[in-house]
Amino acid sequence: MNSPKRDGDDDVPVKDPVKYGELVVLGYNGSLPNGDRGRRKSRFALYRRAKANGVKPSAVHILNTPQDSKAVHSRGQHSISFTLSRNQTVVVEYCHDDNTDMFQIGRSTESPIDFVVTDNSGGSKEVEDPSIAPSTISRFACRVVCERSPPYTARIYAAGFDSSKNIFLGEKATKWKNPDGHMDGLTTNGVLVMHPEGFPDDPKQGLWREISVCGDVYALRETRSGPTRGKLAEGESSALRDGSLVDLCGATLLWRTGEGLTRAPTLRHLEALRQELNASRPQCPVGLSTLAFPSLPRSHSLEERQPWVYLSCGHVHGRHDWGQRSEGEQRKGEVAAPQRECPLCRSEGPYVPLWLGSEPAVYLDAGPPTHAFVPCGHVCSERTARPWWSRSVWEPSFVNWTCIRRCFAAATSPCWLWTPSTEGKASVLIW
Repeated sequence: MNSPKRDGDDDVPVKDPVKYGELVVLGYNGSLPNGDRGRRKSRFALYRRAKANGVKPSAVHILNTPQDSKAVHSRGQHSISFTLSRNQTVVVEYCHDDNTDMFQIGRSTESPIDFVVTDNSGGSKEVEDPSIAPSTISRFACRVVCERSPPYTARIYAAGFDSSKNIFLGEKATKWKNPDGHMDGLTTNGVLVMHPEGFPDDPKQGLWREISVCGDVYALRETRSGPTRGKLAEGESSALRDGSLVDLCGATLLWRTGEGLTRAPTLRHLEALRQELNASRPQCPVGLSTLAFPSLPRSHSLEERQPWVYLSCGHVHGRHDWGQRSEGEQRKGEVAAPQRECPLCRSEGPYVPLWLGSEPAVYLDAGPPTHAFVPCGHVCSERTARPWWSRSVWEPSFVNWTCIRRCFAAATSPCWLWTPSTEGKASVLIW
C-alpha cells in the first residue's frame, strides 16, 4: 500500500521510505476535477513496500483439457494463460520474488489495482460514472515492477493480474512463441511507451514503442489493435526513465523517478511563485484593475481578478465583455474560445484566462512562470515549456507556442505582454 501522506505536501511519507517515483495522468493540473478519491486520482506515488509483493516466472504448463487448467489455477499462484486453441492452453506460473515490488494500473476498481485510471477526454474533464461509461483503457492495463535495491529500476509490462491472480490472453489475442521457447503477447489496445533522450537537461523525442505482456519492446502495430505485432526492438528495454510517457489508449501517464522529483518544485514552491507574481500587482492596461492568479486549491475555477490573454496578439487584460464579435462574424474554422477585439492593437482572436500550472511533476525546475501553452493558457517556466513543445506528445494536433514577457512602461503600472513566437510548437496539454 502507499505510505500515508501529510496534508498540504507532495506525497511525503511519514516514515520516509524509498520513493521509486510517481505516475502522473496528464491533463488534470494537479487533481481530478471532482477531487481525488482513494485509488482514483491524478497522480500515484510508488514507495518501497514493507513487504515485497513482486512475482517472477517459474513453471510452464501445457494443458489440453479444461480440467487441467482448473487444477493449475486452483493453486492460488499468479499465472498468465495463453489460449492457443480450444484444446490447448499454455499457462506460465509465477512465484514470489523477494527482490521486487509490483504496482498495477487500470480502469478496474477491484483490489489488485493500485492506481485507478479512467479516460481523459481533455479539457480537465472526467467521466461522471466510469463504471458505465465506454472506455478504451483496459480494466487491468499494465503493471510496474520496481527493484527494491538501488538503482531501483522500474520496468513496465502490459496487462495486470486480476482478482484471481491471472492474466488471460484468449484465442483471438495477439500472442506468439519466442525463439527461446517462452510465450508472449499483446493486449487489445496495447501499452505504448516513449523514452525521451536527454531528459531533463536537453530532451529530445524518442520513438513510441509497444510493450508486451512479458516486458519485451516492439515497434508499433499498423493499427492500435491490429492482429500482427511490430518488429522486435533489439537492445531496447521496458525500464522506465525519468520523463517516460505511457499511453494506455485513453490516458497518458508521465513517469518521474524519485531522483528526478528532487529537482522539481513542490506545491509550496508553486504557491510562493504565485504570491511573488501577484505581489508585483500587475494591472489591466485598459480597466486598470489589479490582476492576480487564484490560489492553487481554487485553480480549477475562474476568479474576478484573474488575468486573461488575447491569443492573436498576446496582450494581457482583466476579464471583460467588450470587443465581442457576433456569431455571424466568426470566421470558418475558428476555435470555440470567446472571440474578442484587443483594445490596444485591434487584432481579433480567442480570449482565454491564464492559469498557473499546479502539477509539480510536470515542472523541470522551480523557475518563475515566464512561458505558457496555447490555447489553454497554462503558465510555467521556460525550461519546462520548451521540452514539452519540442516533443510531439500528442499525435494529431499541435498549436503555437508563445512566450510571456514582463514589460514596464515609464510612469505606468506594469502590464503583461505575450508575444507570439515562430520558433516551435507546444502540445495541447492541460495540466
